[in-house]
Amino acid sequence: MAKIERVEIFMANLLPKVKRTDAIQSFMSQETPFVRITDADGATGLGYSYTIGQGGPAIMSLLRETLVPRLIGQEAEAIERIWRDLLFSTHATSVGAITSLALAAVDTALWDLRCKRAGLPLWRMLGGAKDSVPMYTTEGGWLHIETGDLVADALSAQAAGFAGSKVKIGRPHLSEDRERLAAVREAVGPAFEIMVDANQSFNLAEATRRAKVLEPLDIAWFEEPMPADDVASHAVLSARTSVPVAVGESMYSLSQFKDYLVGNAASVVQVDVARIGGITPWMKVAHMAEAHNVPVCPHFLMELHVSLVCAITNAPWLEYIPQLDDLTKAPMRMENGRAYPSDSPGLGIDWDEDRLAASRIEGLGFTAG
Repeated sequence: MAKIERVEIFMANLLPKVKRTDAIQSFMSQETPFVRITDADGATGLGYSYTIGQGGPAIMSLLRETLVPRLIGQEAEAIERIWRDLLFSTHATSVGAITSLALAAVDTALWDLRCKRAGLPLWRMLGGAKDSVPMYTTEGGWLHIETGDLVADALSAQAAGFAGSKVKIGRPHLSEDRERLAAVREAVGPAFEIMVDANQSFNLAEATRRAKVLEPLDIAWFEEPMPADDVASHAVLSARTSVPVAVGESMYSLSQFKDYLVGNAASVVQVDVARIGGITPWMKVAHMAEAHNVPVCPHFLMELHVSLVCAITNAPWLEYIPQLDDLTKAPMRMENGRAYPSDSPGLGIDWDEDRLAASRIEGLGFTAG
């Protein structure tokens, strides 16, 4: 065991490979904060989180001014203690996205360091439940995409071995959503899963109305139908529809997931490792969902989530949205619609240090120790 001697932070900005739109926003860029931790033995761990186009400098400020100075001299293996101490050092700003995203960058770096010191890949260190996972794709289902192109993408994904596609909904009238989804269902047949995502754009009345359209199309899940803080309405909707209700990408604490699970307000948990605050709380949410017999299908960050979903038993899907191709030497391994976690020690992401250096945003870096 060794103490933390040096911490470096920097931020990269990634441009989406395709135009990404949903019912409430467009992905203009992806600000990506990084934390590199070095211990007294010279071992290093590199972690990261993300924002969708804004808020990155605020995360970097919290890291620089509050979190990073508290890491120097800490025992690097004391991950649970460090996570709790950092959370309570920012208690006045918790629970919230900025704090969670900053914590996640630190926590993933600590887990990367731990796994490298142990000589184990993350998915084995955390449980090693399975060595691959089926994927569904979101990249061809964005809200601006016209029906013919939706169908073509779903058929292409099906031919490549993917077992499902996600289609964004929330067009001005439900007839538009119905037409788009019906065309995809007719093209792919009954055995291919179609997920839908409203990105919190409806109220309860409209979500109920749209759920009735989804039922005859055998939709796999209805994602984020309403604002994430409205647990009661999600419970009502879950009781009204046979379509599974999925939530989680816009939730930032263990307690928020607890409220959904005990209230029977969600049938699918989509916990995001960055937005929940790192691997440490992500695993707690996953095991809590398992205790409620609820599957975990995480949001985004496929290059990191592939190891997490393969560590646990109750994770049937990985979402395909490429994120890190411009910063890595090799992409996540995929074969016939399945994703495979790396067997390399650490997070299993093959970072390209030259690309990381070239992508840094000037003026936001900082080193302590």
